[in-house]
Amino acid sequence: MVTMRLSRIGSTKRPYYRIVVIDKRRARNGRFLEVLGRYNPIANPAQLEINAERAQYWLAKGAAPSETVLSILRKKEIISPR
Repeated sequence: MVTMRLSRIGSTKRPYYRIVVIDKRRARNGRFLEVLGRYNPIANPAQLEINAERAQYWLAKGAAPSETVLSILRKKEIISPR
């Protein structure tokens, strides 16, 4: 099963994330299939960039987003709100 989730690349107490497509059984920072974007929650306002076209592609292929990535996709209007 393939999921879309965050992979942490920031240092201690300075979180910075990649939004990645990865096999569900892999570790949080394990080998991923593709990087879809970046998320920096420390910046004010939070910096967020995502490749909407590739995100749509992976959603169509059956990738299940994590709760956090789902809220990011809704915020960027890549998928419709409830």
